[in-house]
Amino acid sequence: MANLVERVRRNHGLEHATITVMLSKQGPMRVIGRAVPDGFYVYANVDTDKLRDYSTEALGRLQGGEAHLAVTHLCGTNLVVAGVLAGVGSYLATRSGRHGLDRLATSTLAALVGVIAAQPLGRLAQKYATTSPDLAGIRIVDVRKMGGRNVHKVVTAPAS
Repeated sequence: MANLVERVRRNHGLEHATITVMLSKQGPMRVIGRAVPDGFYVYANVDTDKLRDYSTEALGRLQGGEAHLAVTHLCGTNLVVAGVLAGVGSYLATRSGRHGLDRLATSTLAALVGVIAAQPLGRLAQKYATTSPDLAGIRIVDVRKMGGRNVHKVVTAPAS
């Protein structure tokens, strides 16, 4: 199980780096990524050959020491952390014994503090839990267009 989680973390880091490279070369666009044990999916209007180039560059940069590429403000992990902190903060605030508008104000403030705290904490969660920049011994074996018009899969594997 640990091996499976580590493979997803590595591919998640490579997905972030690939999307960062892609956005730097193509400019702002709608894009979603999703890491899996054998690679990652990219949902975007991008040419398959260009995506191959972007992912190859991203892999080389991560392997060259640019670990910061594995963490991004665009990651869904940030939203999860924000939701959890806002929810827990609001819940605890409603249990404070206050009533009426005081309770609402305290709960809203607690949720706001949770969302603000999620900015740095979401990045820390990525860095230590959901992504890994350690792609030593990993290679890209295929980049292919899937069934959907804007769906691609980048397939990774250990270097032979």
